[in-house]
Amino acid sequence: MANTLNVGFIGLGQMATALASGFLRAQIIDSAHVFGYDVSAEAGQKFSATTNAAVCETPQDVVNKADVLFLAVKPQYMKGALAPVSDAIEGNPSRLLVVTIAAGLPISFYEKILSPDIRLARVMPNTPCLVGQAACGFALNKNASQEDGALVKSFLDTVGVAFELPENQLDAVTGLSGSGPAYIFMAIEALADGGVKAGLPRQIALTLAAQTVKGSAEMYLQTKRHPGELKDAVTSPAGTTIAGVAALEEHGFRAALIDAVERGTIRSRELGAQ
Repeated sequence: MANTLNVGFIGLGQMATALASGFLRAQIIDSAHVFGYDVSAEAGQKFSATTNAAVCETPQDVVNKADVLFLAVKPQYMKGALAPVSDAIEGNPSRLLVVTIAAGLPISFYEKILSPDIRLARVMPNTPCLVGQAACGFALNKNASQEDGALVKSFLDTVGVAFELPENQLDAVTGLSGSGPAYIFMAIEALADGGVKAGLPRQIALTLAAQTVKGSAEMYLQTKRHPGELKDAVTSPAGTTIAGVAALEEHGFRAALIDAVERGTIRSRELGAQ
């Protein structure tokens, strides 16, 4: 059943549209309780056409109506986007729950600009949010309640899965699931190239590669069997798979992925410290 909370969005790009669409699809809110604002009229029109939600003329209008406010602007524009939010909540900063999906910016950044008394959730989503398959981590500040955390999780679960974590673990989420889709897309492309090299048509090779990644991931999620066990089940003595596994080990496949996640985590920490 849809609740009667008013949900606002500052920034109406692809991620905001995907989130709002997920909330509406799950019927935890209805479009009459969704509002948004974007400096781009085109983005606002697309958001409204997709969600049937109202687009406000000013960000202050969104803040004044909202019980939950999603900040969905890029990190480099966030400081400017927060100015009208600060003005609108002055005198009663804890009246709404603020949820930011901007990468890298720490909770302290928002508390400094808005108020130390703000209720805030910092979310690290990833781009599969756009197809309802997000892997998210989120952290709450000291003013957010357990009920706030449950509400944020219920929203995020409509577009994938979400885990509440201490803020100091969100950089690792960035390195793993935030950046991870790029690594998987590279793997799909490389698998397809291998198929083409072996004689398959390009489009068939791409579809087979993508479906193989999707199916393998679903096998783990459904069975919860250790990935090593699932790998061993495919790897017959002296067979084709062990020959391929040996080639991957020779080229440092697993070490490369581990290093990619670690480097992404380190870079996320660097961005948050700037």
